Amino acid sequence: MSKLVTIYGGSGFVGRYIARRMAKQGWRVRVAVRRPNEALFVKPYGAVGQVEPVTCNIRDDVSVRAAMKGADAVVNCVGILVACGKNKFDAVQTEGAGRIARIAAEEGVGRLVHISAIGADAKSESDYARTKAEGEDAILAAYPDAVILRPSVIFGTEDGFFNKFATMTRFTPVLPLVGGNTRFQPVWVEDVAQAAEKAVLGQASGTYELGGPDVATFKDLMAEMLQITNRKRLILNLPFGIGSVIGGALDLVQIVSGGLIVNKILTRDQVKNLKRDNVVAQDANGFAELGITPTPAAAVLPDYLWRFRPHGQYEALRASAKNLRKLS
Repeated sequence: MSKLVTIYGGSGFVGRYIARRMAKQGWRVRVAVRRPNEALFVKPYGAVGQVEPVTCNIRDDVSVRAAMKGADAVVNCVGILVACGKNKFDAVQTEGAGRIARIAAEEGVGRLVHISAIGADAKSESDYARTKAEGEDAILAAYPDAVILRPSVIFGTEDGFFNKFATMTRFTPVLPLVGGNTRFQPVWVEDVAQAAEKAVLGQASGTYELGGPDVATFKDLMAEMLQITNRKRLILNLPFGIGSVIGGALDLVQIVSGGLIVNKILTRDQVKNLKRDNVVAQDANGFAELGITPTPAAAVLPDYLWRFRPHGQYEALRASAKNLRKLS
């Protein structure tokens, strides 16, 4: 029988790419998610019955263990950018990650891969960065041979970064940013998935920081996005103090609404995280040690940001038609 990998959060942005790669490797893939009925799109990644969504809540031991039964490898892709309800940063990124590692060790799982983030720091004032680091510590304490992958901001068709800001340009002549001078090293989701695939196959060990070939400021990345989408917008770099006030106000709306309105725009915690550069450390292992050549953002962004152009897929056609009218 083919090997089995359980991917926690396997229907999410990164998880779905890992699931597809493992299915192509011939593995059976168990996609552990809170709402399996919303993850049915992963089933066609493999043959009939090869990729199966199952119910799992990583805040519960019984649920995590049931999803892991019989697995040869485990990948944890679960993470949150906004705390809401019972899904707090500590519960998901620290306790949840540690729970997966502890149970993986108890079940005798052969390999464990954890998707963390560049900037994970137990001393960070950001709850996101702090709990990412604490999650890594909990994993290594229970499963010392775990492979940890720390990507910078991830881009791809379903990303929540370029798509988010490109959407904003449809409704406002100004693109406000907090931390416009903060540096990022955008990494393609397929490259991150390939790194995870290698780790599952036993071709990696230790911790890797994953960044693309280019380093750019937040402001420069948005300028590139605007050029690709053919939109002219004023990029306004807001001070961190103002950003914190805005984030606090939006957080308050979420609290007052009882979580019915989730703050997906800007949180105070995100403002804290934006104060630090998000790039690969000079002494860190990365794609080179994995034998992977990372893909530049410029080679991928036009493939999915075209829909944000004023005339979408017809933008180039309209430009060509204008040239024809001039010639005639």
